[in-house]
Amino acid sequence: MNDENGVRFLLIPLNNFNMLPFGGFLDKLRFSADEADNSQQRYCSWKILSHTRGLVVSSSGIPINVALEPSEVQLANFDYVVFFGSRTAIESQQQAAYYRSFIRTVAANSIPIVSIDNACFTLAELGLLNRHQVVVHWRHHSEFKATYPKVVVRDEQLYHFDRKLISCTGGSAAIDLAVAILQNHVGQTRAEKGLADMLIDENRSMQHRLKSSEQGLYRNRHMDRAVSLMQENLEQTITVEQVAALIGISRRQLDRLFQQKLGVSARHYWQELRLQHVYWRLTHSGHDLAQLADEVGVKDISYLCKIFKKRFGMTPGQCRRDPI
Repeated sequence: MNDENGVRFLLIPLNNFNMLPFGGFLDKLRFSADEADNSQQRYCSWKILSHTRGLVVSSSGIPINVALEPSEVQLANFDYVVFFGSRTAIESQQQAAYYRSFIRTVAANSIPIVSIDNACFTLAELGLLNRHQVVVHWRHHSEFKATYPKVVVRDEQLYHFDRKLISCTGGSAAIDLAVAILQNHVGQTRAEKGLADMLIDENRSMQHRLKSSEQGLYRNRHMDRAVSLMQENLEQTITVEQVAALIGISRRQLDRLFQQKLGVSARHYWQELRLQHVYWRLTHSGHDLAQLADEVGVKDISYLCKIFKKRFGMTPGQCRRDPI
């Protein structure tokens, strides 16, 4: 931390980055950086970088103009390097090559690297996350685990600190992460400054469990917890019985809940989640069916094709060529 500009951040939005985590993280820095709402970079400061100068367009189509590229950066002037991932995993992976040399230099200088949203795919593609623990957005858990088996994925956390590598699931959790980083440098009061202006009730801990997920509409804590566990374990590392045990009820009680709320068993619902994941990946990636089968814990590809066709009325190949 530098006395003149406080804790210093280098922010790197990848092409097609998501605006919410980027804007939330940046605005939290702005509120903590000065007294009142003056927005001067006193207690913390930031610069924005891209692999080349010019416009970087967000996933919402809104561009930002970046005037700084890696060759112009003095890394001694920064305390954290923060990557904001692209909307899709494959886009984040493809951009790894742009930053390969730069990230190696950052790591060699022992500067903490922060991965937000799908930037975890960028860093993992470069081998930077091997033997580290990270958090990944729940929608990409299975894809990430199957693609990078040497990386340990932490479940049900908003963000995670692992030595010089910090990861965040994205969305509004980027604000919580910004507070967590800042309070190590400027204290809790200044780190939380501005949350009321941002209409945020309180800072969430890294173990916070979301109450506002779409599955939360079931308004049943056992049901919501079960669905959350199923989403994060599409590859079936745990069984339905274990899911029930983890939430403190019997398998029979869990099935009764699913029958009451959805008219299907817990196992049937879990299979539906897995098939929906395969459908989404077929239409949003170029990965082969063998990898997608691994992501949902199906060892027999022919069996996956059979249940997929039964559910969607088409084969996986047909789905990729002509999605519904």
